[in-house]
Amino acid sequence: MTKLKQVTSFPGELLTAPVNALHTLFPQPTLFHLKGKREKPLFISVLLHGNEPTGFLALQKLLIKFKDKELPRSLSFFLGNTQAASLDLRRLENQPDYNRVWPGTELEQSHESQVCDEIVTTMKRRNIFASIDVHNNTGLNPHYACINKLDKDFLQLASLFGRLVVYFTRPKGVQSDAFAKICPAVTLECGKPGQQYGVDHAFEYLNSCLHLSEFQHISIPSQDIDVFHTVAQVKINPDIDFSFANPQSNLLLDKHIEKMNFTEIPVGTSFGRIFGDIPPPLTAKDENGKIVTEQFFSIDNNHLRTKKTTMPSMLTLDERVIRQDCLCYLMEKMKL
Repeated sequence: MTKLKQVTSFPGELLTAPVNALHTLFPQPTLFHLKGKREKPLFISVLLHGNEPTGFLALQKLLIKFKDKELPRSLSFFLGNTQAASLDLRRLENQPDYNRVWPGTELEQSHESQVCDEIVTTMKRRNIFASIDVHNNTGLNPHYACINKLDKDFLQLASLFGRLVVYFTRPKGVQSDAFAKICPAVTLECGKPGQQYGVDHAFEYLNSCLHLSEFQHISIPSQDIDVFHTVAQVKINPDIDFSFANPQSNLLLDKHIEKMNFTEIPVGTSFGRIFGDIPPPLTAKDENGKIVTEQFFSIDNNHLRTKKTTMPSMLTLDERVIRQDCLCYLMEKMKL
């Protein structure tokens, strides 16, 4: 059974441990509470996906910086799926996705969702200042921040990371949406794992937020920020055999597909070729869960093509991640 462990200190080994060894120190989900000068804590979650180490490496760097100093603000942080991290996997086959089981989830209740409920309840009781969830992408994507509320404080928190911001309300059960009910919350997407720039960017951001005394409650000038609204999530249907290399697959995806991320692609753009008489290969759902596949895709001369101008994000060549999560999200630019 997965149980939440809460502690008010950490062993020195945490400052030097590689990501794939964290499970030996903390085999279960662990929530840490460290006291700082300002009482309202900043909350940081890392490793909700075990193959996305940048958040932990940035947090580790932050803890090293304040090893012998007083924290400018109290800090709570959550180490998520250390078991999956030991194998460099998003999740283990017998586990739910750790970023789909937070309050508001559409998945069945599980031990993991109970842990997440307890974390949110605990942080609400501690009068949380702000929440940051740090992730990597598996495909070619720029660094960007995600929010679940178009609120001034949320936009300020996001803009501290960069000018590129994505607003979304689906999928449900994500960490940032759960915390958006109790404080300004943001998800950071820090590019692919293994890039030092991603670690440094996330560290600088976390350090800045730790020093943030309050939110200014002012609007961000439109010229300083680009906000995109996620209008659909696209999943390959479970009975479809797909590949980037095997011509015997039902759906042979374009091997250059991830280059479309954060690029406005025109009507008629091919996502891949279809072989044989098969059922619809994918499903697109809008933010209300309504199926909108026919608004965005058509099959033309055995090619899966776009029906309208759109901008994808999170396209990847990792077939396991596509099956475990989704093919991509489709976005439109917003005017604030």
